[in-house]
Amino acid sequence: MYFESKISRIIELTPERRNHIIEYHPDIAAYLSKIGETLKSPSQIRRSRHDAEVMLFYKHFTDIKKGKYLVVVVKINERNFVLTCYLTDKIITGEKFYEQ
Repeated sequence: MYFESKISRIIELTPERRNHIIEYHPDIAAYLSKIGETLKSPSQIRRSRHDAEVMLFYKHFTDIKKGKYLVVVVKINERNFVLTCYLTDKIITGEKFYEQ
């Protein structure tokens, strides 16, 4: 699957990464359809402190468990692909790159 993103890059979600997300973050399975919206219209984007090629796209959804952020973690390189995604209560990771 391919998604447009706020940073003007097409981001790929491979079957392998999709399976990883479902296996290691099973609470996300019901919200995989929100990945595209998170990439296209994030509340905030942060650059990883550990890897300058990794960006975290945060979007708050009131309809996910009474209000959670969906975080889509993306490797930005020649491929631009989703590494993983998860839910969190607040934005905490990385240096701010973009804020809505």
